[in-house]
Amino acid sequence: LGFLLTGDGAPAGNYGYTNSGYSVYEEENERLTESLRTKVSAIKSLSIEIGTEVKNQNKLLSEMDNDFDSATGLLGATMGRLRMLSRGSQTKLLCYMMLFALFVFFVTYWIIKLR
Repeated sequence: LGFLLTGDGAPAGNYGYTNSGYSVYEEENERLTESLRTKVSAIKSLSIEIGTEVKNQNKLLSEMDNDFDSATGLLGATMGRLRMLSRGSQTKLLCYMMLFALFVFFVTYWIIKLR
């Protein structure tokens, strides 16, 4: 009864050969499993870093949004003042501009005449 079957279906006489073949496959599986474990760990740490970066970028965007809102409010107030200024009498504004231009002309003429 030299060829009694073992648990994996191989004859008893070939037990050493079958065991070493199984061992090679098992070592290959362990190596591939470890490689996969390393890759999964790298992907996990990368995804955690991406999540942290996304949180930081969202915080910066929120702060920038608040800054733009305050700048928009300031610009709106300035535009309101400009509208109020432009609603004033156009004739009055034109007179002031003409008087200023004449004043500058006479001052320039006087400075040139004194030289």
